Amino acid sequence: MRWMRRIKKTFSFFFTCSLLMLIGAAAFLVYLRSQTLPVTKTMQTSQMYDVHGEVIDTFYSGENRQVVSLNDISPYLIHATLAVEDQHFYDHFGVDVKAVARAAIVNVQAMAKVQGAGTITQQLARNLYLTHDRTWTRKIKETVYAIQMEMQLSKDDILADYLNQIYYGHSTYGIETASELFFGKHASELTLAESAMIAGVPKGPRYYSPYYDLQNAMDRQKVVLQTMVNSGFITQSAADAAGKEKLTILPLTKKKPSAAPYFRDYVRNLATEKLGISEEQFDEGGIRIYTTLDKNAQQIAENVITKQLEGKPELQAALVAVDPRTGEIKAMVGGRDYAENQFNRVLSNTRQPGSSFKPFVYMVALMNGLTPVSMVKSEPTVFTYDEGRQQYTPRNFNDQYTNGNIDMRQAISKSDNIYAVHTILEVGPQKVIDFARKLGVASPMKPLPSLALGSFPVSPLEMASAFASIANQGVHHETTAILRIEDANGRVLYEATPKEEQVIPPAVAYVMTNLMESVFEEGGTGNRVASTIKRPIAGKTGTTDTDAWLVGFTPELSTAVWVGYDKSRNITTVESHLASPIFADFTEQTLDAIPPKLFPIPEGVATVYIDPLSGKLSNEDCPNAKMEAFLTGTEPTTYCTGKPANPDAAGGQKAGSKGDNGSWWNDLKRWWND
Repeated sequence: MRWMRRIKKTFSFFFTCSLLMLIGAAAFLVYLRSQTLPVTKTMQTSQMYDVHGEVIDTFYSGENRQVVSLNDISPYLIHATLAVEDQHFYDHFGVDVKAVARAAIVNVQAMAKVQGAGTITQQLARNLYLTHDRTWTRKIKETVYAIQMEMQLSKDDILADYLNQIYYGHSTYGIETASELFFGKHASELTLAESAMIAGVPKGPRYYSPYYDLQNAMDRQKVVLQTMVNSGFITQSAADAAGKEKLTILPLTKKKPSAAPYFRDYVRNLATEKLGISEEQFDEGGIRIYTTLDKNAQQIAENVITKQLEGKPELQAALVAVDPRTGEIKAMVGGRDYAENQFNRVLSNTRQPGSSFKPFVYMVALMNGLTPVSMVKSEPTVFTYDEGRQQYTPRNFNDQYTNGNIDMRQAISKSDNIYAVHTILEVGPQKVIDFARKLGVASPMKPLPSLALGSFPVSPLEMASAFASIANQGVHHETTAILRIEDANGRVLYEATPKEEQVIPPAVAYVMTNLMESVFEEGGTGNRVASTIKRPIAGKTGTTDTDAWLVGFTPELSTAVWVGYDKSRNITTVESHLASPIFADFTEQTLDAIPPKLFPIPEGVATVYIDPLSGKLSNEDCPNAKMEAFLTGTEPTTYCTGKPANPDAAGGQKAGSKGDNGSWWNDLKRWWND
């Protein structure tokens, strides 16, 4: 019958194909069996450089590893590793087909790669012979090498090589060295609880090392223990007991201090978490990381903080400096002693900025009709908001009020809270939040009256970046720490292309700068360091019960300084005054070789002489005239008395739209120091 013949032909065809495939597979396996495994890759030292090409740190010359046999490794650690890395290690031939199929189904269902299926053998092949590039070519090679390893090595040999090769963070490779690092004992002596803790680290040393985040490490330990239960390696009661066991983790041994350790860690995090550089590649891939740091400025910052905090053992400080013209970070000190505490306070958005936040409020006010001579009475005031349903009663420092009208300059220099709250309620808190976002302040904020007084925490880096925009005539540059990363062959892996945007009208930025200069003048909250400062400078202090800030800038440098205690302990009056000298000493020493420079006056600024009492134009009847900068068109048009100005009388003149010789001369006399 014709259909029977067709079935026989089809069967014969598939049988022949299957036979040929089996023969081909056998030939391929014989070929793999006959081939020697590749020479393992050479580990190379990676280096980080500052903006001048000077080495900041070296990662790492020589692997910190002690090779041990499988018999010298605790069975608990072996079982913990198998449970979380490759439960079917002793059953597969290098590739876990079931795991591959299971992962494929999960990934297809999720329409994304949410589950992997790499075996211990594949991981070892990748670590020994390949890069960590996420390509199909690398994956195919990894699979071939894994099969080849399974044919030429025993399972125990592969597992031993893996446990001696794996990276546990802190430049530590292999289980023996990791065991010594974390617990000060040999790998053979590890308990179940200790084994579960260590076995959880390789998945992400930056996240699961107890030195970086103990809670994450403990949570991961519980996951490992439960996985061991599910895999049949231990009982549930044993897992529960191990999870409750208190572990004694040794402190990290002190190494030779390296330059800018907080900045170094910040760059490492950026490279590994945002730029796709693996931990292993960062430490041993021979890469070159070119950064924005200035080692001279960094050393000055560290020295100044050490000097100012001398004799105050628990008090902490943070400093970060940014070039306003580029957004490049020039110095970063995240705490007084990196060896004791690696927490980077520059990046922490848990501390209230206090009055240093007020310039954002006043810039919004300037863009919404208020001027430097807008008057508010400084007196105890109860403010209502939320359509009269809520009340807010701010207080000035030490309950000091002028009980009279003050203008914006006085409010800024003396940090008057009544003026600030009155202003934010007039312009609207949400507008201030929207404006701060444009300047790079991403921390959570709510549209409440207390926002004007810096009641919502921000990070020093956010503040330095935002103030840099004011210094740069309203142009905001995205904060940059890494300029370029090259591989061992000089191929560029990453090059920075920071964003820039005009977020403040230049005239508004200048008027705000001009107002903030008064903080360092007589009567200002930063006046105590006026004798230290030898150049035009603008800034704002901020003080809460637990925090002291000074954020300020010159045309070349924007710096945020924070002083306080880690556990929100109240600071004393003396301690609250330390941010200012840290800021002043750092700024002057860092810019010592750079001549003082005036803040440029852009178009759209009018400078006139006014009577400080009335806020009107001055004439000879108002002898205490002072020069004030306004947005063009918002300057006063009437005089302090009915009499017009006498051009020949002192102070009775208009300075002009961009300043005249008199204004420049007065600024030069005030700031220039030979």
